[in-house]
Amino acid sequence: MSLTFFTPGPAQLYPTFEQHLQDFVKNQLGSISHRSQQYRDLHKFTVDQLRILLNVPDSHAILFLGSASEIWERILFSCVELESFHLVNGSFSKKFYDYSNALNKYAHKLEKPMGEGFTASEIVVPEYAELICTTHNETSSGVQMQVSEIQKLKQKNPDKFVAVDMVSSAPYPDLDFSIIDTAFFSVQKAFGLPAGLGVWIVSEKCLQKAEYIRNQYSIGAHNDLPTLWKNALNNETPATPNVMGIYLLGKIAEDFNKIGVKTMRKETEQKAALLYKFIEKSSAFSPFVKEKAFRSQTVIVADTQIPAADVIKNIKVKGMVIGSGYGQFKSTQLRIANFPATSLGQVEELIEELGNL
Repeated sequence: MSLTFFTPGPAQLYPTFEQHLQDFVKNQLGSISHRSQQYRDLHKFTVDQLRILLNVPDSHAILFLGSASEIWERILFSCVELESFHLVNGSFSKKFYDYSNALNKYAHKLEKPMGEGFTASEIVVPEYAELICTTHNETSSGVQMQVSEIQKLKQKNPDKFVAVDMVSSAPYPDLDFSIIDTAFFSVQKAFGLPAGLGVWIVSEKCLQKAEYIRNQYSIGAHNDLPTLWKNALNNETPATPNVMGIYLLGKIAEDFNKIGVKTMRKETEQKAALLYKFIEKSSAFSPFVKEKAFRSQTVIVADTQIPAADVIKNIKVKGMVIGSGYGQFKSTQLRIANFPATSLGQVEELIEELGNL
């Protein structure tokens, strides 16, 4: 039986993935040199498609790494000489904070319980913090920070860098990169690809800070920002890259651009509205995030009266896979991914089967 995955990552593969993979194999692209013109053309194609999709200006580089977790480390090495500041309201925003401590930075945090969100007006950034770490979409709790609030936060703190984790929401957030210094995502969620590739969008100002810090402290030996940037100017990477992942990402981004990112955002909101409407009316489920303004459009989290494992088991029999709650909420919550790879019809089918439990 073929399954439809509503899991928050790895998630459902995008419908065109298989054809793109066959083309990659047929054209023997797994064997080309990463210093060849053929690779440089492939790399440039992917970067160009992402620039169109996410409206990334030439002031920002688009870099390829192994994962979003690796990018946390690169950002902290590159943008923080001494102090960082983190908005923490879930497991992944907490891990970004933990990475800063592990790198011997002085990490400040403003922490809220899981399920609660942030607005710019309530945030006071410590005076000497160099970097503000925000999470557009907290995958563990289904909380979204509005793009407008992230951008207001930068406008209130123009002399500080702002980083945006959009791992489980890109390309949904419409970030203004004339304001946002750096953002990042991984491909195994909303881009409908297998894991193994992280994408780092980073400004020239971050590069300058990294070069300054490098004169005093280590900024890492592997994939440091100045080396990544220098190679990217030639459409290359310092080490041998995940050529297959980069190729497939370019093809999926091209598919997204054919649909149009505005259309995709509207479809995401339409599907999310159906899921939240069902959860609110159900006697078996209720929304975990109480304030509507903070509810994620891409990872819907529901408290469940029925044990989560039973719901997941019964839904899988119907050919669909949904995620359990994260960490301490594993047995009492469900996480339903609302990514482009699942259609409106598939979401409606899921809602019908959940309603039959």
